[in-house]
Amino acid sequence: MENEEKTSSVSSSGGGEGSLDRLLPSVSSTGLSPRKRTTSQCKSEPPLLRTSKRTIYTAGRPPWYNEHGTQSKDAFVIGLCGGSASGKTTVARKIIEALDVPWVVLLSMDSFYKVLSPEEQTLAASNDYNFDHPDAFDFDLLTHTLRKLKQGKSVKIPVYDFTTHGRQKEWKTVYGASVIIFEGIMAFADKKLLQLLDMKIFVDTDSDIRLVRRLRRDITERGRDIEGVIKQYNKFVKPAFEQYIEPTMRLADIVVPRGGGNMVAIDLIVQHVHSQLEERKLRWDMAALASAHQAQPLPQTLSVLESTPQVRGMHTIIRNKETSRDEFIFYSKRLMRLLIERALSFLPSQVHVVQTPQGEDYEGKTFHGKRITGVSILRAGETMEPALRAVCKDVRIGKILIQTNQDTGEPELHYLRLPKDIGEDHVILMDCTVSTGAAAMMAVRVLLDHDVQEDKILLVSLLMAEMGVHSVAYAFPQVKIITTAVDKKVNDLFHIIPGIGNFGDRYFGTDAPPDWSDEEMDEPSY
Repeated sequence: MENEEKTSSVSSSGGGEGSLDRLLPSVSSTGLSPRKRTTSQCKSEPPLLRTSKRTIYTAGRPPWYNEHGTQSKDAFVIGLCGGSASGKTTVARKIIEALDVPWVVLLSMDSFYKVLSPEEQTLAASNDYNFDHPDAFDFDLLTHTLRKLKQGKSVKIPVYDFTTHGRQKEWKTVYGASVIIFEGIMAFADKKLLQLLDMKIFVDTDSDIRLVRRLRRDITERGRDIEGVIKQYNKFVKPAFEQYIEPTMRLADIVVPRGGGNMVAIDLIVQHVHSQLEERKLRWDMAALASAHQAQPLPQTLSVLESTPQVRGMHTIIRNKETSRDEFIFYSKRLMRLLIERALSFLPSQVHVVQTPQGEDYEGKTFHGKRITGVSILRAGETMEPALRAVCKDVRIGKILIQTNQDTGEPELHYLRLPKDIGEDHVILMDCTVSTGAAAMMAVRVLLDHDVQEDKILLVSLLMAEMGVHSVAYAFPQVKIITTAVDKKVNDLFHIIPGIGNFGDRYFGTDAPPDWSDEEMDEPSY
């Protein structure tokens, strides 16, 4: 069953008279919601949920911002509350499967136990610490985390180890999503947290069934004896339910009897969530992007490599559809090296005096910053990494995979690997072609989510369309844009005109389908 209980948690902290009165709002209050708790993420979980119908990604970031780069819609947050072993996780997964939406986060309250003091560690080791009390949870961190998730930002989730009763050193990075399901035994026990929830669900399961499930789980999965499980249940779990959990049922929007087996209730929940998502929906409007900046001068943040005969000649070769793959790669690499060198000239520098072998002082320049990190938008952007490594010793590299949802036309984040503490770095964001700018905008937004400063981001691309330049510059006016050429047009399929073709397919020797898009196959995105 779901790990909804806190392993062998016993109690030292008292029953807490008035704890609910202290934490809970009045019944008449609206906009309240429960929180949910599942299992602590003791093991590293893959960023997806597998259901009987499909695989649902849970690490992606939908583009919840418009062509101006501003936040447009918050995620829809469902709070699931219920007693230990009531079936909260089962209900959550059945809701996820029935919703059939691409981006879902399942957040467990068990990840947010407080760090125990040495004295509390001793009590926990002897099963004498009360993990079923509101004071056992870090509500401040929990509220902060859920608020950021709802805004679509990345968060770090603590990984709680029930064996050592402490947090592991490595935390798990999670993104917000279209829907966030937050479950826990005390999901309704904090005012600020409840205000973040859009829907509150209480899973009501008979106490005898919950006890049987707990017996089965603790005996088979945790190696405990029947006597110990029953003793813990009667002394801690049952009183906690009666004092802290059951009274909060009145705050629920929906009560689900019988847990995951109640498909009628789950279907009603799913219908409501679908209607709410439809109201919040943001379609990535390509037409709006295309027309938003027509007849506007190119932004001052744009730097185009000087069109010398040499640069023009290399463009002639790589734009020629008859050029062989070997020559295409060779001259693309030459352009990439020039482009990267140009981009580095925009990094901050400071005066640095050195002594030459002749014993004379030379007043030069050095990089004035902590680090330089390169981030490539897969897959075509990855081809620019060797050029960056060739001129930046020990540069750190990150990768982002953005794909276009063929049903909605929206760019979606599917894979992310960024170096630690990237927020302190100057970042060179690499993408070979930019037509509408949607993929580049999402990549910039992801970097901002990871606390990279906007004025420390340099977007470099071999070829850009004016539309893409305007879109990125308007949304993120402090991002420096560096390219070797800017083409004026984008056709109805959002191909750059005259363009370069599908860069990734020409570089890697793969075949593009007849309806390929300049960025759809490379990043792949618009």
